[in-house]
Amino acid sequence: MGGAATDTLLQSFAAAFVQGLKALGWNEGQNVHIEIRWNPGDRALAKTYAAQLVGLQPDVILADTTDNLEALREATNSLPIVFIRVSDPVEQGIVASVTKPGGLITGFSAYDFSTGGKWLDLLKEASPQLKRAGVLFNPDTALQSKFFMRAIDAAGTSLNVQAVSMPIRTAAEIESAIANLAQQPNSGLILPTDRFVRLNERLIAEMTLRLHLPAISFDTEFCKLGGLMSYSIDINYVDQFRQAAGYVDRILKGTKAGDLPIQRADRYKLTINLKTAQTLGLSIPLSLSGLADELVE
Repeated sequence: MGGAATDTLLQSFAAAFVQGLKALGWNEGQNVHIEIRWNPGDRALAKTYAAQLVGLQPDVILADTTDNLEALREATNSLPIVFIRVSDPVEQGIVASVTKPGGLITGFSAYDFSTGGKWLDLLKEASPQLKRAGVLFNPDTALQSKFFMRAIDAAGTSLNVQAVSMPIRTAAEIESAIANLAQQPNSGLILPTDRFVRLNERLIAEMTLRLHLPAISFDTEFCKLGGLMSYSIDINYVDQFRQAAGYVDRILKGTKAGDLPIQRADRYKLTINLKTAQTLGLSIPLSLSGLADELVE
């Protein structure tokens, strides 16, 4: 699992997976044994847990988030894996194709990397004076960030906005990076998918509001904490973890993981915090607010 064991939301995801298995006839302690490891964002820990789980020689492994999946890929090339919350696995070279993954890996894809360009486009529309966009991520927990950066860089060229990579690994580095960015006029912030960033998004939202820095995140919760905007996949992860149980069930019954097609998210949700926009001195155009699925007032 990609997160801390104390995270109630993630606990609900894991519980949904176990419940999904139970509904398909797999009962803990009777005909199935489940081992769970919780990784709150530590790359070394991901490798340790991957080695432990592979050492148990399970029939199948569920991998939540990209960094945990990568740790497992390094640890085994003989065990089937079902992944969740991994962006564009074809682009990352994890599977051969969406319809026919091949090999021993399949799962549920989250964001397309082209979303990176959409984040910048939306931020520019909300803040027309934007000239510089910092992209904040932890390279240890967001291995996919380089793919988002390519899309953001490409969009920046057409929008005349400089995209600046801002790798961080600690809360102190987050504070320093955002403070430095805010000192440069006409700047904004992009928060691509990253569970370390999610763990610290309250701090990030408070800083961007206090420093009058327009920001857009992959996580809807960011707006509720005071961030300006979010553009995120509109998906119920509880349902998806239950669906993952269905894939695990099929693998346990003999289906090859590589024969199960990748399931992709295809709906996105735009959220705008109008109160924050007012605080930042931004006038959100009707063309943008009219597209929003949710307005926080």
